[in-house]
Order: sequence, then C-alpha cells, then structure tokens
Amino acid sequence: MTILAIDQGTTSSRAIVFSDELQVQATAQQEFRQHFPRSGWVEHDPDDIWTTTAATARGALEKADAPRIDAIGITNQRETVLIWDRGTGKPIHRAIVWQDRRTADICARMKAEGHEDAVTDITGLLLDPYFSATKIGWILDQVEGAREKAERGELAFGTVDTYLIWKLTGGKSHVTDATNAARTMLYDIRRGAWSEDMCRLFDVPEALLPEVKDNAAEFGMTRADLFGREVPILGVAGDQQAATVGQACFQPGMMKSTYGTGCFALLNTGGDAVRSDNRLLTTIAYQLEGKPFYALEGSIFIAGAVVQWLRDGLKIIGDAAETAPLSEKADDGQDVIMVPAFTGLGAPYWNPNARGAVFGLTRNTGPAEFARAALRSVGFQTRDLLQAMRADWPDAGDAVLRVDGGMTASEPAMQFLSDILGAAVDRPENPETTAQGAAWLAGFKAGICPGPEEYARSWRLDRRFEPQMAKADRERHYRAWQGAVDAVLSMTQEE
Repeated sequence: MTILAIDQGTTSSRAIVFSDELQVQATAQQEFRQHFPRSGWVEHDPDDIWTTTAATARGALEKADAPRIDAIGITNQRETVLIWDRGTGKPIHRAIVWQDRRTADICARMKAEGHEDAVTDITGLLLDPYFSATKIGWILDQVEGAREKAERGELAFGTVDTYLIWKLTGGKSHVTDATNAARTMLYDIRRGAWSEDMCRLFDVPEALLPEVKDNAAEFGMTRADLFGREVPILGVAGDQQAATVGQACFQPGMMKSTYGTGCFALLNTGGDAVRSDNRLLTTIAYQLEGKPFYALEGSIFIAGAVVQWLRDGLKIIGDAAETAPLSEKADDGQDVIMVPAFTGLGAPYWNPNARGAVFGLTRNTGPAEFARAALRSVGFQTRDLLQAMRADWPDAGDAVLRVDGGMTASEPAMQFLSDILGAAVDRPENPETTAQGAAWLAGFKAGICPGPEEYARSWRLDRRFEPQMAKADRERHYRAWQGAVDAVLSMTQEE
C-alpha cells in the first residue's frame, strides 16, 4: 500500500511516496519564483503553487512506479493567504506569504488600541502581520469589489492546504485542519471553532472561511483525471505541526525544531493551552478524534533563507551545500555576528520593522566568516526560543531537542546549536519528518499505519550532538549575540 505526501513549502513544492511502513520510495521537488513587489512584501503566484504541486506529485509517482496510491497527506507553508472566486476557481490576487510585512502598520494601530490581549486570549497568537487575518483584510480592501463579493459568499479564503484541496477535488471541498486554522488569528483554539469576535475585529466575513477538521480526517476525493482514479485526502497539517507529528513528539515536554526557510520550535504541552509570558505563541500541535493537543511555539523568520541569501544575494556560494565546509575555514580570531532580520524579527521580539545587520567586520572578513555567521545565527535564535519556552513552562527542563529540515545536514550548524544551547540535539534518520508526519496522518486515518504510541517506537536516531563548548565561551558568544540584537532593535524605524 502506498501513501503520497504533498509538502508545499515557501520556496519549493515537493512530493514523497511512502510505503505503508513509512519508507521513502521516491521524491520529486521543484522550486518556484518568489515575488517581492516592495521592501518587506512577499508574494507567490497561485498557479506556481498548484502547477509545481501537481507536477511533483506525478513525478514522484512515476519514479516510484507505484501502481496506485491509497491515501494522500498534505503539509504546507502556514499563514500564507489565498482568496479565490468560488465560481471560476480563479484567485483574485497573488498569495500573500507568511513572511510578508505589509500589514505591520495595521497591527501596530490595533495594538495601540488595546486589542492584543483579546487576540491572544482567543487565538493564542500575537498581533503581527505574520498571521493571516490582516492579510485577508488587505486583499478585500485593495481588490475592487472583493469585499462585497466576500459578503455575498462568492469568494473563498484558504491557507495553502485549503487551496490545494480545492484544486485537487475540483472545487468540491472547501476545508482545512485545526492546525492551519489556528494560525489565521480568526480561530478560537480552546472552543475549536471560528471566532465571531475575531472575524468582527478583523472585518473578515465568515462566509469566506472553510470547514475545520481534525488532522486525520476525510478531506475529500481527488479528481479522477489527476491520478487515474479518485484518491482520498486523509491527512492535513501545517508544516511545523506535521514535523512535530513526524518527530513523534506526542508526550508533553518533548521539543522539536525544524530548519527550513525559517525555524520553528514547538514544545508539546499536552492538553494545556499554556499562555506565554515571554511572547511565544500558544498553538494547536495536532488534533485527533476531536481532541486538541497544544504547544508553545517560537517562530524565526529566517533560517535556511539566510543560506539562500548567501547564494542568491551575495553570490559567495553556488550551492547551499558549500556553506558548511566554507564556514569551517573561518578565522577563529574574528567574532562576526549576523542578525538576519530581513523580514523583521520573530519570537520572542516580534518586531516587524527590524532589518538585518552584520557586526564585527574587519579587513580580513570574507566569505568564510559570512558563512559561519549565517549558520550560527540560527543557533543563537534557537536559544532565544528555548530560553523563553523554559521560562513559560518549567516542566520542559533539560529535554533533548529533536531537529529536522534541510539545515540539519550541516554538521557545523548542528554542533554549534548543541554548543550554544548547552543541550543534546537529536537528528533522526529521516530528516524529512514534515512529509512523514503528513503521510502518517493519512495512513493512520486509512488504517494503514499504527497509532501514535507504536509509531513513536519506530522513531530512529541518526546522530546525537552533545555540547563541546566551554560554558564561559558559550555565554560570551550569546552575550555578543544579544548585544547585536539590541543594536538592531535600537536602529529600527517605526513605520
């Protein structure tokens, strides 16, 4: 039996064919164009999202020579907003990506008006342009006639999962799952329903919104022409929640951190929706059989994207794989620190107007020092998150951090992560745990895969990284990082 996992990310779409034992059979991936209409604005062409998804799904199935697929699981970049016409299926605007900061002034005004506490109480989130609600409002206000059409029920909103399901089912299913809904700033994470108060606050017509389901549920049947027959879509989760499932972080106190375009750390808090005192997010980790399990989440906007910047912006590397060996050539006498706030700073700072900076440059600073500073910036930001998590939920203690995503292939980056955290870092045998999480959800619903406890026992360690840096050096490096962040924040201009 075969499961197709669709992993639609920020810079590429990927499809992976899994066996019923969750062994990878074949993979296909395509990058697509990023659009930057203005500074701080990030958009995707919805057609690019769909065509690369469809092409990689077919490509992976051809490579696997799979006679049939039994279930589909979907995982996706979260918070990204699409709105389309229910009649024609055509989007009314490019997708506004989670990284986009165009609604920063709206969020600042709403904070000044005292709305953030209510938003946090209901949604677990902070007032920030990262989330979907203000992006929805922006499209409705900027596209002529859109708000009137939305109020008449002629338009549909979705995060990427919802849009893909709509396309896959030929417009028959307008649905999402609880983890993606929880990132819109419109969903009551404790009641498990769209919030009338939030819809009213952000002026979002409820007629736009999809039906919300568990992560393992019946989301619809694909069009027969796509895969030769109708196939059930049975698992859906936002990418970070899918990675949490893929890493088998089912027990309270377990932590995972995913290093893709951004970095996202989640701490499982079980049935308790813990409110953060340190500007972390309270979110749904996963929901099975109607029961939500919660997490504290810290979001870093730029992780793997900093390596992409070295390649595409500075052009000091030709391929991401060159970063690690180049970083090992860096001069130990230079303490270059990079704060990659290209699209603002995420948790625990939440400053959308901050911009990136590099400190400690000398005449001898070159590509090697930039490469090392880029990799280390990810470790520093992760420590910011974990310190906040431990302050909010002391039960986290000294839990091991499970890591996944493309950057975990970098031995120097993972060793520095362990060093700067002063904690063990576990890298699994399968680094693509996001897609595996989506596959398990679909397989679990289909009766192909085992339940959570048995699945957790199948998790396999590739390598554990242990701290090797002296505590005094660890704290010296971290103080330098904090000073660099303070400098960036002091230079931030209000918009």
